[in-house]
Amino acid sequence: MKPQRIDHINDELAIIWDDGVESYLNLQALRKACPCAACAGERDLMGNVYKAPPSAETPAKYQLKKFNVIGGYAIQLFWGDNHDSGLFSFQYLRGLTE
Repeated sequence: MKPQRIDHINDELAIIWDDGVESYLNLQALRKACPCAACAGERDLMGNVYKAPPSAETPAKYQLKKFNVIGGYAIQLFWGDNHDSGLFSFQYLRGLTE
């Protein structure tokens, strides 16, 4: 499953998938679902989860500045507060809509 088209429309990321399904992801919810180690956490060998301190709640945190397609498997989102380390796999994005 791959996107045929990805558009940033107002406060949503719209994706048309190759099977014809359309997804509309709210940017605030998408940012809160960031899969990077700082946001989602990173486990050590003992199973402890470490996260960065949460970033400040500002409007810029939820403003999508741009996105890049990474290979044939993910997109990288660039947020208004300069956060850009999360790679959202296509499978992960599709799962967020189902």
